[in-house]
Amino acid sequence: MTSSALDLHPVGYLHPDAVALVARVQEEYVARYGSPDESPVDPALFDPPEGLFLVGYDDGRPVATGAWRVSPVRALSAESGVEVKRMYVVPEARGRGHARAVLAELERSAVAAGHDLAVLETGLLQPEAIALYASEGYVEVPGFGHYAGSELSRAFGKRLG
Repeated sequence: MTSSALDLHPVGYLHPDAVALVARVQEEYVARYGSPDESPVDPALFDPPEGLFLVGYDDGRPVATGAWRVSPVRALSAESGVEVKRMYVVPEARGRGHARAVLAELERSAVAAGHDLAVLETGLLQPEAIALYASEGYVEVPGFGHYAGSELSRAFGKRLG
């Protein structure tokens, strides 16, 4: 899968490139919010067919991640949903459309797996993420999961397919 000069590869959550990029996004959460993301994550939930974890490579370097896992959240009159997690592009590779490429592949693969809804949670201190999701058709939905009710958290959803 290639898009926006980004080669997307499905990997396990514990793949070394995935681990390194997740560590970088956690550092960014610490810088923005004062602590890492503390929502529980079971790496096995990102294994196909119940999930997917992607690493994006630009000129052979791992620069982006995105994942989905099956979610019990229902919104927007959908039947079957996934939660988008670990969307991240390293700062030095931003502005090249990589996040859109990752999100598009996550949505495409979720539909191929039989799902018609994507939900996600992001924070108010990530305005560029909120702008990306809004520009891709995501709308605010009721909060869910670990950060439901948090003043800094916002949940979004999109009907797929």
